[in-house]
Amino acid sequence: MLHHFIVGIRIEGGGIVSRRILIAEDEMIVAYDLCETVEEAGFEVEGPHPGISSAMLAFEKDKPDAAILDVELTDGNVFSFARTLKAENIPVIFYTGSLSKSEIEDKFPEAIVRKKPCPPTSMLNAVGTAFMESVEG
Repeated sequence: MLHHFIVGIRIEGGGIVSRRILIAEDEMIVAYDLCETVEEAGFEVEGPHPGISSAMLAFEKDKPDAAILDVELTDGNVFSFARTLKAENIPVIFYTGSLSKSEIEDKFPEAIVRKKPCPPTSMLNAVGTAFMESVEG
C-alpha cells in the first residue's frame, strides 16, 4: 500500500496556515466521518456541503487547497463544479458509491477516485496524491 507523508499546512504571507479541504457529501454520517478524518490529519475543513450550490458559494468566498466531492449530491452531479475547481488548479478527489472509477475517468482521465466505503488511510493517501500531483503538474 502506498503511503504519502501529508502535511496539512502551507506557508502564506510569512505565516503558517492549515491547508483547507472543501468537502461536498450529502450523506451526513459519511460527511462527518470524512471531516473528522481530514481534521485529525491536520487540515482545515470547509463543509460538509450537501449540495453543489452551497459548495460553490464556499468556493467563491474562499478557494480551498483541495476538494473531496461525492459524485452525486442533493442538487445533482458534481462534474461541472469539478471542472471549475480544476480550472483553478484545485486538486479534486471524487468519492463515490454510485459510479465506477472508469466512468469517472471517462470524464476526468487523471481523476483520483475513492469508492465508498473508503478506509481513512486510503482517503488520506488520496489527499497526499492530490497535493503531490498539484505540485508536480
